[in-house]
Amino acid sequence: MRNAVTATHNKNTKSQGDNVSFPRAVLRHLSKPKVERSVRNPDVREAGDTRESAYSLFHHWLSFAGLLLFGACLLWQHQVWTALAGADPTGITLIIIAVFGSSTLWCGFRSYRLCAEAEVLAAWRSGSRRIDPGSAVGGFLSSLLPAAAAKTEPLKTPLRLQADILAERLHGPSESAWWINGIQIKLGLLGKVIGFSILALQIARIDNFDPAQSQTLLRSLTGGLGIALLTTAVGLVGNILLGLQLMRIDRYADRLLADTLACAGGEQAGPVPAGPAR
Repeated sequence: MRNAVTATHNKNTKSQGDNVSFPRAVLRHLSKPKVERSVRNPDVREAGDTRESAYSLFHHWLSFAGLLLFGACLLWQHQVWTALAGADPTGITLIIIAVFGSSTLWCGFRSYRLCAEAEVLAAWRSGSRRIDPGSAVGGFLSSLLPAAAAKTEPLKTPLRLQADILAERLHGPSESAWWINGIQIKLGLLGKVIGFSILALQIARIDNFDPAQSQTLLRSLTGGLGIALLTTAVGLVGNILLGLQLMRIDRYADRLLADTLACAGGEQAGPVPAGPAR
């Protein structure tokens, strides 16, 4: 009996000890000095993060091109391309599609080039002074180095003029692309003029109206009207889709130019050692 009472007393004592030790453990945990988490400098990124962020524009273009290719396959499966080729004997619709396809491929190449420039800028920010003669950003930043400035001191170009040259190298190719984008609408309007001209010629050939031949007459009249509407619609759709790509490229080039000029200001003020933020 005494052993049972002793065991019960020990059990109660142990339970009370656990209840007391729990708030002590909590207080001990709260009283520990907290280790401040180091905030990573946004300018100093790991190699994988840098490449992933630098090539984001190209990845977006790949996704957009995949959607376009998927839509083109659906149209081919439903024989829409054959209907377009048969409904437009002038071939303007196919010319607009060819212009749009080649311009889209160019947008992909340009996106890759701008992403390569962004990768060079990220390398300079991380402390790697990589000089790439074919890079606009790399050439601009390398001209700010003390060694390069000492070699070209007699012919030193002002920083503002160098920035204008860099902006032209980043934005110049897109100007021609915007002109080609406008060509699609102009081709659509040309198809509209040709279509309505064909319609007017067919109406002028009607000498007398025969109700028995109304179906044949309407079929001949709608041929020119179909050319006018079809070329205009294809030109507008191509203009919108290509404009989305070019606008995305221009915004990326603007941001790249601003980041490069900010990095150039840091180069002139003195290189900042790479490391965690304060």
